[in-house]
Parts: sequence; structure tokens; C-alpha cells
Amino acid sequence: MNEDTGSDYLQPWQLSEVADGGGIGVVEESKHHNLAKGDFVTSFTWPWQTEAILDGDLLQKLVPQLVDGHLSYFLGAAGITGLTALLGIREKGHVAAGANQTMVVSGAAGACGSLAGQIGRLEGCSRVVGIAGTDEKCSILVQEMGFDAAINYKKGDVAKQLRELCPGGVDVYFDNVGGDISDTVISQMNQNSHIILCGQISQYNKDVPYPPPLPPDTEKIQKERNITRERFLVLNYMDKQEASVLQLCQWIQEGKLKKLLGLFCLALTYFIISLEAAFQSMMNGGNIGKQIVLVSK
Repeated sequence: MNEDTGSDYLQPWQLSEVADGGGIGVVEESKHHNLAKGDFVTSFTWPWQTEAILDGDLLQKLVPQLVDGHLSYFLGAAGITGLTALLGIREKGHVAAGANQTMVVSGAAGACGSLAGQIGRLEGCSRVVGIAGTDEKCSILVQEMGFDAAINYKKGDVAKQLRELCPGGVDVYFDNVGGDISDTVISQMNQNSHIILCGQISQYNKDVPYPPPLPPDTEKIQKERNITRERFLVLNYMDKQEASVLQLCQWIQEGKLKKLLGLFCLALTYFIISLEAAFQSMMNGGNIGKQIVLVSK
């Protein structure tokens, strides 16, 4: 939405041009050798329109059977969101089964955070604590997503609650938000622990480089405790995409990985309204899990 996204892989929306985003569609006609009528395909830059002519080389063919026909999962748990959570933990989290590690996830009720906590557990973390913005979200994280505990950062003393819920300190931090919340978590991280730098949503409208620099006191803690904090971009690990998607789909089919979808399903006449409402809901924290818009004719 900003004139400068601050990213070399994501371009800003242009005035008078069709907006785009991650999407799924069905092929109605094809001249591409690998795609046929009726195939389901996805793209990271899907145009927000009901019909479009697209370059087949830029589309990924989907196998609906992997998700028992639930195509929307390819936009969340079995898509780029799930890949970000899984590969972030595997590549930057250094989680080891039996190591008695504690993971904290900020933005834990969001699309990526809700998956990251579950995957952290599946990969070997012995304790997972989430941070979210409402009591409802915290309840869902614990009762449905398998988190051991969750903190509503809008209530009470986050640092105090974190000390009580993570008495042995924090070994892995899946950071989606940055800012004060992250400073608080980092202050309670252990020696040789790891930050998975997934997102910094509290910092995106500030004129700072990415990843945003830490405040001096927090940076001092990071250096003294040898805490890793490296930029993570899932697109750099696409050689591991196929195997990772199969792993995510297996967990979904086995019931080990649960999906949270905030679904806006409105007829074509209300398409623009549904897009606006979905975007505002996501930015206001109204969604739990992945926010999805279904366009139907």
C-alpha cells in the first residue's frame, strides 16, 4: 500500500492498475503445454479480477487431493504461509527434538503465527507461548491450536506474564511484529538463542531499513547473549518447497496442523466491498488465521 514497499521482491500497487495478491483460480482455456482446462493454479501475484490472461510459466499447478479438495488451504497452511512458518523454524530456529526448548510467537493468532506455534511443537519444542491482541484469540490458541499458554498484550504486564509462563527463558522467538513486544521478548531470551525474523508489522510505516535496528539496550542484550537475528525470506528456499508442502499436507491430513481461515464470501456484485472489508479487518486485527476473500459468480 505504500509508495515504497522497502522490499526488493514485492512491488507497490500502482494507481489505475489491477491490485494483486496470493490467489487461486481454475484454467478456462490454455495454450500452455503443462496446463489444461480445469486445472487449478496459484500465483503469488494473482490479479484481483474474475477473469485474466496469465503467463503459464508463472503459475503453479495445484493437486487438490493433497488437501482433500480444500483449495483455500493452498493460500494458508499448505501455501506460502505454511512454508514461511515451517522453513523459518527449520532454517533459522535451530529447533532440536529433546532439547527442552521454549518458543514464543508474536502475532500468534495471525496467518503465519498460528501455524508457527503448532509447527514449533511438531518440530520438537517442549513449550510454546503465543502473544495476541484479544482474549478470544488467546483462548483459541490454547484450546484449539495446542499452545501451552497465550498472553493478551493489551492487558497487564507482558514482561511479568512472560517470566511466569517461560520460567526457563526463551530459546526460540518467532517474531512477526517487532517493536516493544519484541524488545520485551528479547530481554528474556537465553544465551545462544534464536530469533526467526518473519515480520515487523509495527515498523513498516517507519522510515527505517529492514530488518529494523534494535534499540541500544535490546541490541546490547542480543550481542551479549549471542542471539541470532537474521533476515528470513522464504523465497530464498524454494528448492525445498515441494518436500515442505508435502510435509505440511501430511500434517493437515493427520490432523496435526489446524487451519484458521477468516473467510469473506460475497457475490461478484460486492467484490470491491468484500476486498475492502477483508483488508480493513486484517489490518485492525479482526482476523484469526489467514484472511481470505472468495470471489464467486
